[in-house]
Amino acid sequence: MGQCGITSSKTVLVFLNLIFWVEEEVNHSIQKVYNEYNGTNTDAPSRAIDYVQRQLHCCGIANYSDWKNTRWFNESRNNSVPMSCCKPNASNCTGSLSRPGDLYPEGCEALVVKKLKEIMMYVIWAALTFAAIQMLGMLCACVVLCRRGRDPAYELLITGGTYA
Repeated sequence: MGQCGITSSKTVLVFLNLIFWVEEEVNHSIQKVYNEYNGTNTDAPSRAIDYVQRQLHCCGIANYSDWKNTRWFNESRNNSVPMSCCKPNASNCTGSLSRPGDLYPEGCEALVVKKLKEIMMYVIWAALTFAAIQMLGMLCACVVLCRRGRDPAYELLITGGTYA
């Protein structure tokens, strides 16, 4: 019981440390994935970017202009961003940078970090709840052990070396 309490305390500390580490790691990873984007739905980076941009209503890393620094933008030479950057209510959106009102203005990095922190907070609360339940169990065990030493009803039932 005690080892589980120590382990769950360490787990909480690890998750608290992850909250601060996640921003740096997300920045590195998201930059890498954006550089691997090729505009097709056959490869994982392209599907991931399109999915995140559609689900979180965002475009680019900090904003839609980040697409100008990607290999895909330079190779396509059409001065546009992926269609997943288009707002759903924008009719005839082509992803063109000449019509920025059709695109999501907010970047994805901040939203991804925010979502990950929310998820980690749920995990931390679950670990803290588990630790609190273990502490309550240890407290109850201590109360029972303390009462056992003073209460004659808890004496061992040994008579003459044999169990009764």
